[in-house]
Amino acid sequence: MRTLVWVLRALIFFVLFAFALNNQHPATVHWFFGAQWTAPMVILVLAAFALGCAAGVLVMVPGWWRHRREVQRLRPPASATLREPHASAATVAAAHPPRDGL
Repeated sequence: MRTLVWVLRALIFFVLFAFALNNQHPATVHWFFGAQWTAPMVILVLAAFALGCAAGVLVMVPGWWRHRREVQRLRPPASATLREPHASAATVAAAHPPRDGL
């Protein structure tokens, strides 16, 4: 399975590398007021992708913060777990399920 994942990663890398080699010709972006920027096409595509990723992360940040605050609010205080010295490991495990996938 690991070999298959590495082969898939290598395939994606070589496809993107071939895309970059095939798009070396210059392209011009025309901004407002006559300003323009000339760069290789692959740089422009990479810049657009990076700006899209950054915008997506910035849009998601308020939701992440809201969920973190909710988890902090619902989490019991640390002193509550220390009051029960004879709690079994099964009780603690049932109260806190494993965090699979995080």
